[in-house]
Amino acid sequence: MPSTLFKRLVYIYTGTNNYSADYHFYKNILGAKLIWEFENFGAKVAAFDLCGEPYLLIADHVHAPGKRLIYEVENINAAAEELKSRGWKPDGKKFEVPDGPCINFNDESGNEYAIIQMTRPHVLEKEYKEADSDQKKNP
Repeated sequence: MPSTLFKRLVYIYTGTNNYSADYHFYKNILGAKLIWEFENFGAKVAAFDLCGEPYLLIADHVHAPGKRLIYEVENINAAAEELKSRGWKPDGKKFEVPDGPCINFNDESGNEYAIIQMTRPHVLEKEYKEADSDQKKNP
C-alpha cells in the first residue's frame, strides 16, 4: 500500500455567491473568528477559525456550492511526481498562492482538492494583523 504524501488538511476553500451574507453568517451567526480578509486581483477572500485549523476560507471568485480541500505536502514537486506515478492527474499547472506553490486536482467523481507546499505559512494572517495594528495606531 502506498504511503501518504499528505501532512495535514490546511484549508477548506468554500465558494460564495453572496460574500457579505456568507461573511456575516460565519462571523456573526456561527461565531467564527476572522483570521484575515483581503481583496486582491478582483477577488475577496476571508479566512475564519471555527474550531482551529483547518481554517475555512470563503472566496467570491469560486462559485457556490463548492468546496476544495487543500492538503499540505512537504515538497510539491516530489509529491506531484509520486502521485503521477500512481495515475494521478493535476487539474492545471502549479501556481502560487500567498502560502506557497499549489496544484489543483479532482477525484474520479469531480470533487475538488489541492496540494500546497507551505513555504510561507500563515503569511496573510501576519499581514492582516500588521494592517489591523497599523489602523488602530493611525485611525
